[in-house]
Amino acid sequence: MDLNELRNSIDDIDNKILELINKRLEVVKNVGLYKAQTKSSIYRPQRENDILSRLKHLNNGELTDKAIESIFFEIISVARNIEHPDRVGYLGPEGTYTHQAAKARFGGITEYIPMNSIANVFKALHNKEVKFAIVPIENNTDGIVGSTIDSLLKYDVKIVASMKMDIHHSFASTANDIKSIKRIYSHPQGYNQCLGFLDEHFLNNAEFIPTKSTAEAAKMALADSSSAAICPKIAASMNQLPILFERIEDNLANETRFLILSDFQNAKEGNEKTAILAKTSDKAGALLEFLELFKANNINLTKIESRPIQEEGISRLFYIEFEGYYQDENVRVIFDSGYDIKFLGSFVDSGV
Repeated sequence: MDLNELRNSIDDIDNKILELINKRLEVVKNVGLYKAQTKSSIYRPQRENDILSRLKHLNNGELTDKAIESIFFEIISVARNIEHPDRVGYLGPEGTYTHQAAKARFGGITEYIPMNSIANVFKALHNKEVKFAIVPIENNTDGIVGSTIDSLLKYDVKIVASMKMDIHHSFASTANDIKSIKRIYSHPQGYNQCLGFLDEHFLNNAEFIPTKSTAEAAKMALADSSSAAICPKIAASMNQLPILFERIEDNLANETRFLILSDFQNAKEGNEKTAILAKTSDKAGALLEFLELFKANNINLTKIESRPIQEEGISRLFYIEFEGYYQDENVRVIFDSGYDIKFLGSFVDSGV
């Protein structure tokens, strides 16, 4: 085959792909009508995970699992927006890791609304300014995100899914020589995750200037030729800030988990986790007594984190995740136990 014949073959394949996607969207419209009649949720993360798992299993070609996820999340996102266009709030500004995670889950066609704090993301969802929200809940280097826990307590929203994403920091600067860098802009969390790199390159004496986000760091470094930013690759690219080094984090397995929030509770589909906030009295053995309920009812705990609060007779708030759906018989025992519990949602836990 010559080049023109190869290009014609590609065009023919693209035509067939376009035709099949349009056929898929016609079916999606009918699914949307059914969901509207039955008042079912448009967003079904377990169904999306099942689609991806099936396609990965069927794949015997050149596509990697990541490529399948990227392509089909985008197709699913387009379909979801045809069913019901929605806005997604996230911890901004543009170019943050949370923005990157949101786009990985909801695709490029979705309208994204950046917020300047985690509390404001929750507030926007509570006020129905957005239909979905995405916030970080924990990082495997720095631990739990306290402001997310605080907002889960304050606002009446539901966790509908969670996802994990690898976090890789870049070192970006307009400086021609790394020795001329006098200032480093970064969010404190990002900076602290790269201390080994800074020490290795004799940059630990450069002035650290904290920023509200790693994306903001890229903007500030662009305007300062004697500086650099520790930031996501996407933020450096968006600001046309040259990247000098990639993957500079000390822990190359650096990973952040995000919660996807909305105003509804998922229907049961299997493999769910349930999240709660629980308060126990400020006395010896109170937490142990509460946790014994999980053992007695054969419920597997997957996470427990404490958070200080100021209430009379109570000093700690516990964020707890465990296997099971909130309406399961053994799980109902926990909710009916008389303890001060806030139900946060039953959801599917998955990767990007």
